[in-house]
Amino acid sequence: MRFAALVSLVAASVAIASPAAHLKKRASCPGGQTVDDAQCCIWFDVLDDLQTKLFNGAKCENGVHKALRLQFHDSIGFSPALTASGQFGGGGSDGSIIEHADVELTFPPNGNLGGIVASERSIALAHNVSFADMIQFAAAAGVANCPGAPRLEFLAGRPFTSQASPPGLVPGPGNTVTSILNRMADAGFSADETVDLLASHSIAAQQGLNAGIAGSPFDSTPDRFDTQFFIETLLKGVLNPGPTTGFAEVLSPLPGEFRMQSDFAIARDPRTSCRWQELADNPQLMRTAFRTAMAKLAALGNDRSSLVDCSSVIPNPADDDTEPTLPGGKVADDIEGSCAATPFPVLPIAPGPTPTIPAVVI
Repeated sequence: MRFAALVSLVAASVAIASPAAHLKKRASCPGGQTVDDAQCCIWFDVLDDLQTKLFNGAKCENGVHKALRLQFHDSIGFSPALTASGQFGGGGSDGSIIEHADVELTFPPNGNLGGIVASERSIALAHNVSFADMIQFAAAAGVANCPGAPRLEFLAGRPFTSQASPPGLVPGPGNTVTSILNRMADAGFSADETVDLLASHSIAAQQGLNAGIAGSPFDSTPDRFDTQFFIETLLKGVLNPGPTTGFAEVLSPLPGEFRMQSDFAIARDPRTSCRWQELADNPQLMRTAFRTAMAKLAALGNDRSSLVDCSSVIPNPADDDTEPTLPGGKVADDIEGSCAATPFPVLPIAPGPTPTIPAVVI
């Protein structure tokens, strides 16, 4: 009897926490798809446009990184500390980076986002969806193009209007670990969750930090959502991948691979190094943790209970069964493990010489 009551309570709490759970109703879309709510049908049309116009035919390429970067830079504009001081603290995941691009694209961390802002604005207007929803949907749909990625949650129904974010809320690659963790904590994220969000760098490349090597990726597999980013960021830096050192760039372990100062430092900081190491050889944890952290990020500034769960529109990513490895030519002694609690896991070494990592098309 006590167990049954507990189950009932748990079920009730899940129903309360679920977005717009009381509104769910099965609906058929014009394209023949079945969804939980008719409001989700429009997103199949948006998906088709995104895959054609932004993701080069549903590929895990730089369009995905741009969509993810825009999602973070819009959503993290949220500061309860500013609000508590009597100032506007930002609307979080509100689409303000598109609606108020004339303001927010002047913020230094938002450099090189003009193209993706214009693309997503155009698609949102064509389908009469809010900029806020457009940003979140594009990120989730883009990640689904990457083998090994989790299927991200997508909630629809954010407002069509917003207020420009205050400056100074987007952490940058040249910031200290303390500065980054403090900013993320203000937005409600723990040190572990901050590391979890950095899984996005497994399918990313730099643009604007070193023009001499534009498109240089952050790991050796930028077309797969895997743990190589967490492994390779811990390798000893031995070279500059370009003719000059870029902004917030530190020595890289592999030719062609770009290493950001912030990634290097977070991987080795005692507040974050154990979580970093934990993700390095655990692809399932990386997927689960990233999905959870992204759902939290996507809801900043919004009431989840007022949104409609349209996650069924997001395609299922392809599986990736590739095992985590040290790159060819590297050995265990090249790892700069910083987690005092546990030794770095033993990994196989990929066959062949040290690889040269090609740039992605930007």
